[in-house]
Amino acid sequence: MFENYRIQDIRKKLEKAKFKPLDVMVTGVTGAGKSSTLNSLFKREVAKVGIGVDPETMELDSYELSDLIRFWDTPGLGDGVEIDKIHSKKIIDLLYKTYSLDNIKYGWIDLVLIIIEGSNRDMGTTYDLINNIIVPNFQRDRIFIAINQADIAMKGRNWNMTSNEPNHKLKSFLDEQVNSIRRRVKEATNVEIIKPIYYSAEHNYNIDKLLDMIIDNIPKKRRDLL
Repeated sequence: MFENYRIQDIRKKLEKAKFKPLDVMVTGVTGAGKSSTLNSLFKREVAKVGIGVDPETMELDSYELSDLIRFWDTPGLGDGVEIDKIHSKKIIDLLYKTYSLDNIKYGWIDLVLIIIEGSNRDMGTTYDLINNIIVPNFQRDRIFIAINQADIAMKGRNWNMTSNEPNHKLKSFLDEQVNSIRRRVKEATNVEIIKPIYYSAEHNYNIDKLLDMIIDNIPKKRRDLL
């Protein structure tokens, strides 16, 4: 479990920003690996994982990594028009969830982490999620993307099972994919995102890098409402 990972860095950043905990919403299409990502961060099963592309998360659940960071698991999109409408509303409602301090309302969610699967199976739905649900309802500089399932990005080829990491060929492919997704997100949504990281929740690869991205981008203040 990463409960003590860079704990002093997190504490200092949040003390300076004058809020805690950091609330991170995790979202993405069904099968991207949102729940397995959380399980990898916690190093135990805190979120149920669906089989194949069958969704398991149907409601909003929160999990505290420590008293400083809390993650919110959300239902995946891509399961049909009517179901997606229901899930989209739940996500938007969470984005508009507020709390009050000194008679001022602030947004409950501080960061949004969008998980994309390594095989890019459903990028159309991912772009819809970013462009139609997240961007209109959340500050763009608080939106981040990470690529899960790096181990199957080339259909399982070039993953070194001994060292539990991609070989040089797969790393080059993943680096190209990172740049491609960043460019495609910009073209499709007009959102300039920081460089995504790639990881594998299944093999616990680069999970520390995923957490680094979140910690390094902790906001400097509470989130004002749009």
